[in-house]
Amino acid sequence: MALLILGVLLWAFAHLAPRIFPGFHRMMKGAERPMVAALVVISVVLMFIGWRVSEPVYFWAPSAPLKGINNLLMLFAVYLFAASGMKLWITRKIRHPQLTAVKTWAIAHLLVNGDVPGFVLFGGLLIWAVVEVIVINRQNRDWVRPSGPVNVGKEIGGIVGTIVVYGVIAMIHIWFGHNPFGG
Repeated sequence: MALLILGVLLWAFAHLAPRIFPGFHRMMKGAERPMVAALVVISVVLMFIGWRVSEPVYFWAPSAPLKGINNLLMLFAVYLFAASGMKLWITRKIRHPQLTAVKTWAIAHLLVNGDVPGFVLFGGLLIWAVVEVIVINRQNRDWVRPSGPVNVGKEIGGIVGTIVVYGVIAMIHIWFGHNPFGG
């Protein structure tokens, strides 16, 4: 469990540090990006290993309805993440689509992971995403909503891409022994 906790804390620190310690990043003179990237990679490895070796203490087991809700939320989370990079229609409505995707992902996974490692991993990353939004909004209160015509082709591409990426994510979960569709 210690590796999982350390991974979540390292992830949060790596992402929050540029906003909390801006002077440190100015002092690094460009070296902060590789450093943050390395911390993020290390944190993901720690979270993965920590998840695999943690002994679960269960509070609830996933039911078919919870798995269905999880899958719908996950489709939306993947779409939000894609929308952020592609500047799709929804980015005009949601200020932080990537962080909203992380929050949606975390909530979806908390529904079907009623164990202590799930609380640590998904709850910890949910807390990080909420704090990140608060910090960003305090530093930059003004948000100019994107405008202009909606590119229908781009929207269709975003939806198709979402379905493909979701399928790949589901296959990876199945490969690691976590079937998101049941069983």
